[in-house]
Amino acid sequence: MSTDRIDETRIKETTDFHGHWCPGLAIGIRAAEWVLKEMGKSPDEEIVAVVETDMCGVDAIQYLTGCTFGKGNLIHKDYGKNAFTFYRRRDGKAMRLVLRPTIYGDTGPLMRKLHHKMQAEGLSQEEEKTWKDTRAAISKRIMDSDMAGVFEFKAPESPVPKKARILASLICESCGEPVMETRTRRFNDQVLCIPCFDAAEKR
Repeated sequence: MSTDRIDETRIKETTDFHGHWCPGLAIGIRAAEWVLKEMGKSPDEEIVAVVETDMCGVDAIQYLTGCTFGKGNLIHKDYGKNAFTFYRRRDGKAMRLVLRPTIYGDTGPLMRKLHHKMQAEGLSQEEEKTWKDTRAAISKRIMDSDMAGVFEFKAPESPVPKKARILASLICESCGEPVMETRTRRFNDQVLCIPCFDAAEKR
């Protein structure tokens, strides 16, 4: 394995962190592999990851790159795309990695069919084996392909996000719980948290 590749020990650690091995985790490992090679691991908030999905691969990006929700340098945009943008603050280096659908080969339609059947009514023993074998084959293809075969590389669509800010908390006047000031809502001259605001609107 090339020295630019994440080694088997780290892959196992990432799999243990996530809970299982799957194509989604493989996608995240390869995205992390790119950023570690091209930008390095994030000390504090130096590297920022903007992920356009909440799929399995985001766990790999968190575990391997140092970009985390807690530090504010892992930002989720709920677009449902296997796309990951990385920024390096000190010099403005940035890149958006978009998964190539061709990485699934000719297995895409089969996987969609089995996935829908699994959710609707479950799979037969034979279908379960096909599901597992196909996912394993896709995962292997993702891990074995060169980076350009896995991702399309594009210029980011937005500038580097601002650094995370520590903001004041206010007390929700309905439930009494502290809530970040920027997440409060006003209803009938009351300061409310979002759940209490939503509940008040429905009354």
